[in-house]
Amino acid sequence: MRHSILRLLPFILGIAMAFTGCETVSGPPPTPVIAKPAAAKPPVADRIVVMKAQRTLELLRQGKVFETFPVSLGAHWRGPKREAGDGRTPEGVYRIDDRSEHTRYTRALHISYPNAEDRARARTMHVEPGGGIFIHGVPSDYGPYDPPQRFHDWTDGCISVGNAAIVKIWNAVPDGTPIDILP
Repeated sequence: MRHSILRLLPFILGIAMAFTGCETVSGPPPTPVIAKPAAAKPPVADRIVVMKAQRTLELLRQGKVFETFPVSLGAHWRGPKREAGDGRTPEGVYRIDDRSEHTRYTRALHISYPNAEDRARARTMHVEPGGGIFIHGVPSDYGPYDPPQRFHDWTDGCISVGNAAIVKIWNAVPDGTPIDILP
């Protein structure tokens, strides 16, 4: 009888430890649970810089570029926008002040052109300053295509990127983000 109890002792201890939350002394160690790291949040831009001559749009966070995209500009890209219909992309400091998914260009972020300075200049020239300047993708039917570089400027003054790029930019740029558009 004594040997029977001794043979059952590990079994009895295992049951008792299971109910108390203790590990058993014998047997294989439990498989450790390895926590997966949380998915990294994509960075949020606190500034956009467009360099017209280089045909690039940069997203910055705390002064450091974390993403760069090739762009197409207005058909007459040299020089700042002066009036409606001139086919130029503005130059200066603006803000992203609105966004739309209801566009033929996949998504669009509105740039706050014209600002007070642009309107004053247009008044002195007796012209309309224009408006409706966006960062946008290409037509939706192009699909999620992002060319490695742009070969021609085709917009009426907007800044165009690929469709995958506009989704990344859209997700990284909150309304109110400043945008510097440089020559």
